[in-house]
Amino acid sequence: MDYYLISATAGDRSPAGLLVEEFVLCDDYTAAGIDGTEWVTEIGAWSASADLSRAIRADIDLRSRVTPVSRPEASRAFRMLGGDVLPEEAGLRTLFQERRALPTTSPLNLGNGSSKARRYRILFAGELGETGLANARTALRLEPTGDPRVVGAASANSGGHGFTWELRRIGAGIAWCVDVTARLGSGPVTTLGALLHHHRQAVREQGLIPVTVERFA
Repeated sequence: MDYYLISATAGDRSPAGLLVEEFVLCDDYTAAGIDGTEWVTEIGAWSASADLSRAIRADIDLRSRVTPVSRPEASRAFRMLGGDVLPEEAGLRTLFQERRALPTTSPLNLGNGSSKARRYRILFAGELGETGLANARTALRLEPTGDPRVVGAASANSGGHGFTWELRRIGAGIAWCVDVTARLGSGPVTTLGALLHHHRQAVREQGLIPVTVERFA
């Protein structure tokens, strides 16, 4: 699950609200939706969060007041906001009231029918500062590419599959993405899911907000 603190003003780490989200994934690990719940301090209760989930990805001003945090950080903030013990994840799932659906389409076939290569894009909203960018390079093990459109690229073999990925900026201060190419072998496909999850969390930990996981081929 992903946890976010919402502050009253930009730059203030004092929490005014708490948002809990979980991506809903299809069998091929693309995102079909986002479940979530919002702790409303004024009424001391959990509430539907689809509108807030959409807003933190679309509203730059609101996003400046959003901080991705770990579960322990969320637990401490929950007490500060008038809650008791933050429910375990199974309990939080029972509080999800409304799913924010994400558009899904069948991937384009960009190669021959025998190809097992898949192309994914993990899209993020927000901007990376110098420290966040350096940390993302380290977490994703990126090397320079010489392409000004690409921050860095890396590759690995794992679980019988071959993977390559690169970090790209989309616009100025608008969005970032991690593009992943997976050449599937004979191993379990769960390795692909684990890699996509790792990359999504590694960049999220640098302050960006994951928007969706798309598949292009």
